[in-house]
Amino acid sequence: MSKHILIVGAGQAAAQAVETLRKKGYTEALTVIGDEPLFPYQRPPLSKKYLAGSLEADRLLIRQPAFYEEHGVTMQLGRRVARIDRGRRSVHLDDGSTVAYDTLLLATGSRARRIAVPGADLPGIHTLRSAADVDAIRAAARPGARAVIVGGGYIGLEAAATLRELGLEITVVELADRVMNRVVCEHVSRFYEAEHAKHGVRILLQGGLDAFVGDTQLRAVRDSTGTEHPADLAIIGVGVLPVDDLARDAGLSCDNGIVVDEHCRSSDPHIFAAGDCTNHPSQRYGRRVRLESVDNAFEQGTSAALNMLGITTVHDKTPWFWSDQYDLKLIIIGLSQGHDQVVLRGDPATRSFSVCYLRGGELIATDTVNRPKDQMAARKLIATRARPDPARLADIMVPLKDCAG
Repeated sequence: MSKHILIVGAGQAAAQAVETLRKKGYTEALTVIGDEPLFPYQRPPLSKKYLAGSLEADRLLIRQPAFYEEHGVTMQLGRRVARIDRGRRSVHLDDGSTVAYDTLLLATGSRARRIAVPGADLPGIHTLRSAADVDAIRAAARPGARAVIVGGGYIGLEAAATLRELGLEITVVELADRVMNRVVCEHVSRFYEAEHAKHGVRILLQGGLDAFVGDTQLRAVRDSTGTEHPADLAIIGVGVLPVDDLARDAGLSCDNGIVVDEHCRSSDPHIFAAGDCTNHPSQRYGRRVRLESVDNAFEQGTSAALNMLGITTVHDKTPWFWSDQYDLKLIIIGLSQGHDQVVLRGDPATRSFSVCYLRGGELIATDTVNRPKDQMAARKLIATRARPDPARLADIMVPLKDCAG
């Protein structure tokens, strides 16, 4: 058993690894190093309840500080790891100090993608990835203020819904021809576009970004047509990138994230990785994936911890994701890429419907909007590689759980 396990990163994957290690009887030295000053906290509420001001900062925490003290975990927060010395099995911190390890877990997560256009460094332009980011947005989000959100994905639309309910004027600029185009089909995209329009959000599709305009402060966002949209603040929500710099610099195999095997082990046998930063194999989908989800961070943090303790565990879960916008809960089970058939269950006009994605007759993913029974049934059907009858799938009167037989 390792004498000192070091975890770099202090998010969901790290918190879950800590809990699993202690629960499974690891009693030796355990250290977590995180570059934010906060103890590990939940990120999903950032664009929703925390942005709305209905959730206090201490309620974001996955575990209260006392948990780490009681379990003998050394927390070095607000500290940055500058490099990994694989030969000496140690990490160098930004203050010049070093921390040795026997086994290292990289749980470095992801960072918000930036946009390289003129004016991108003007005050008033925000990303939405950390609690500090949201604190800055909230300070500027007064009723009547004009916000331009660049990107019509999960984060952009969740922020749009939250800020609109706070009384801001919202414009969303999306480069693609529909919102959430990477993750949902056209039925779902058009439904959400209509819902946002009902709430007074203006969505500009196929709207390229030319520049952020202002002198010492943002005053407008100029799109590719030359039109300027007045803005008191802007949020860039165009996706995230894996934080794999440390791993790359240390010579670990990286390709859209830190490459790990089914046991969460990197190309160095003493280094594991978990969460948004990893590129890992999915036996269920027969390819490598990098997943940006709390569920994957939770599950992979658990799997990595078990494997670090010598408890051989294959990480191969069916992924799922969710998005809350207004009173709508979108839950996605599985990965729909590569589907060859789409089946709509129910009428979007009722604000409660599902979409089923099939490939070669096999159910590989579902999107559900306000249909909890469908998403619960989909988990089992997708995991068991069910081949449902499309006609039964399309019949909303037939429970999804009964469509495979």
